[in-house]
Amino acid sequence: MLVYEASERQTTEQSLRAPRGDEIVWIHLEQPQPSEVEHVLGELLHCHPLVIEDCIKLSQRPKMDRYTDHIFLTFFAVTDQQLHTAEIAIVIGKNYMVSICKEQLDMLDDLKNHFLQVEGSMSTPGSILYRLLDRCVDDYTQIINLVEDRLDRLERAIFHNPYLQVSREVFTLKRTLHHLRRIIVEEKTVLGTISHQSFPYMSMEADVYFIDIYDHISRVVDSIDMFRESLFGLLELQMGMKSDRMNEIMKTLTIISCIFLPLTFIVGLYGMNFDRMPELHWDWGYLYVWLVLIATSIGMWLIFKWKRWL
Repeated sequence: MLVYEASERQTTEQSLRAPRGDEIVWIHLEQPQPSEVEHVLGELLHCHPLVIEDCIKLSQRPKMDRYTDHIFLTFFAVTDQQLHTAEIAIVIGKNYMVSICKEQLDMLDDLKNHFLQVEGSMSTPGSILYRLLDRCVDDYTQIINLVEDRLDRLERAIFHNPYLQVSREVFTLKRTLHHLRRIIVEEKTVLGTISHQSFPYMSMEADVYFIDIYDHISRVVDSIDMFRESLFGLLELQMGMKSDRMNEIMKTLTIISCIFLPLTFIVGLYGMNFDRMPELHWDWGYLYVWLVLIATSIGMWLIFKWKRWL
């Protein structure tokens, strides 16, 4: 755990123990056993049994529960570019903050190094909470940029080839964004509660920092809504381009059929087995039929050009 001593304004890493009155501590439990959670929250910090149960199960939606001398929070972090999320349970009290996660997060390792290097960055439990939530929301912003790049790539691919099989990727991304939006909207509610209500365990001027996180997560929600509309637009765009391409093909085939239709009639006319057909006994009858066929084809082509069907 990390221990900040206010008298010396230093942050050090020490073995797990109960915090003293003049210390601010951050305890992070990664993939903990239930016994370890019960020891830290129950025996060392004397948290409510419901908090201990929620921290062991880690199957909550983003929320904030207030208890007598501590607050329980649930927040989510994005773990990779496939938009997988990891739940982080947070317990914050007068002089401590405990974070529990079932996965290893590089973000938390970076945050730990930040506290060790920057003097006074762990002056209150609220400052620890702010920097943790700020890192999570910053990762959301980076993920939004990646999603925007994926959408741009899909648009270019569809314009290049309307028959490209992108529906599976679009629907997968749409479901992922729907899941991520549901989480972020609830986290936005939690941040609104922190920034607009009297939240203990932090300095009075810290409200402005949580309001800043609230603004950032609001922009993330707006971006996700825009991306979801763009995904629907991509499918409609692909269907429209396929329809246009099919209409062009049908138009070409129809024109070819219209040109050959009178030619077929002429050939069929002179293919009848009647004895009294004067053209059959002409010396130039064969050439005459060819001239009629060519003239008819050219005439049909000129009519289509005049009608602007070509």
